[in-house]
Amino acid sequence: MSEDAIRTQLWIGNEWQDATSGRTFATRNPATEEVLAQVAEGGEEDVDRAVRSARDAMEGKAWGRMDAHRRSALLWKLADLIEANADELGRLETLDNGKTYFEARKVDLPSVVQCFRYFAGLADKIQGATIPVSGPFLNYTLREPVGVVGCIVPWNFPLNIASWKVAPALACGNAVILKPAEQTPLTALRLGELAAEAGFPPGALNVVPGFGETAGAALVRHPGVDAIAFTGSTEVGKTVMREAADTTKKLSLELGGKSPNIIFADADLDAAIRGATTGIFYGKGEVCAAGSRILVERAVYDEVVDALAGRAAKTTVGDPMESGTRLGAIVSQEQLDRVLDYIRIGKEEGARLASGGERKTVDGKGYFVDATVFADVDPEMTIAREEIFGPVAAVIPFDDFDDAVAKANRTIYGLASGIWTRDIGKAHRMAAAIQAGTVWVNTYNRYDAASPFGGYKQSGFGRDLGFQSALDKYTQTKSVWVALD
Repeated sequence: MSEDAIRTQLWIGNEWQDATSGRTFATRNPATEEVLAQVAEGGEEDVDRAVRSARDAMEGKAWGRMDAHRRSALLWKLADLIEANADELGRLETLDNGKTYFEARKVDLPSVVQCFRYFAGLADKIQGATIPVSGPFLNYTLREPVGVVGCIVPWNFPLNIASWKVAPALACGNAVILKPAEQTPLTALRLGELAAEAGFPPGALNVVPGFGETAGAALVRHPGVDAIAFTGSTEVGKTVMREAADTTKKLSLELGGKSPNIIFADADLDAAIRGATTGIFYGKGEVCAAGSRILVERAVYDEVVDALAGRAAKTTVGDPMESGTRLGAIVSQEQLDRVLDYIRIGKEEGARLASGGERKTVDGKGYFVDATVFADVDPEMTIAREEIFGPVAAVIPFDDFDDAVAKANRTIYGLASGIWTRDIGKAHRMAAAIQAGTVWVNTYNRYDAASPFGGYKQSGFGRDLGFQSALDKYTQTKSVWVALD
């Protein structure tokens, strides 16, 4: 894909616009380290332009008073356009993020299409209720849009997580400003263009690429923004909370994780080992819900460690566009350095390196690292406590059910978890005991637009996906009282 074919300006009011400052930043292909494009660097003035465009859309007839059935049809049309352009979007995602083309095209893009279609079905089904109250009154509620919604998304699933926020926000009648991660802005910009092609009026969806400290912070602080939906690190999420306080915005945060994937001795071990492998190595481990802590019952511990190490050693690292590649490039030099630093710390703190742990290149270039398995990890080791966001598994033994629960919950995070057992009673007891927003039983990394996703503890609050989650995040309830006497 040539640089000329990649859109790189801001998308505001259904028009391509340069940043007010004239500044740009480079987005690189992590597999080759080459610059893909110079992208307009949005700043405070550009965010203000986008907010004014979104506010005009909310107050205008074309969007603010659009019939809900028409809104549903536009979302469905956008889903069709995403599906029709899935090859291009998958390639853009791979070039910008470094994930394999198979993952981008065959997993991420179908999920994006499903998400827009699901929330297209929500748009004309948002309704209030009549409430029996004391006295001669008619009381009813109205579900109304929050207003202008800022959606700030990370670099690991750029278009997928954007769809989790943009689709329900639009379905509920809000105007959206999407701020993609500076590492991966390209598919978000293309999404804005496709929305206009689908028929969304100017200002309904704006896309402002830029840095978190400038464009992101300006969006969070702006008094014309009514809500922020954020996915990113816990550290940045805390900053977003502080910055949003002055304007008391509605806020939802989906943050970091250090998810336990628990393998009992009575599990189908072949399935559990496959699930644990994909749970940490899918998406290069750059997954907020990655099963990065693999807890294994002692009776089968050595067997599982050996099998995990063997599967990791066979995981092909290489060109993300090649069909045989299973582990693509880490998203950036900064993230590669972070992953390699954690590998070094794991060795220094006494964990046993069972497989991997080395940087790789393709033809001398690229931000690649082996699938890595550490065994004999103590729960207090750094690699067992901190989110690495890379293909690094920490395998931890446990003695019994209570020990597994204690070790699973010994974390500041609570995003996701996995349980592998043939004992259905044990599975349900464990699911109830684990402090996490998602529990997968005898599977891992399953998502659907209909099922809510989000975290406990410092993994954040609020939920993406699901009918009720969308209403909670992207509408507000108005109570109307009518005197009948």
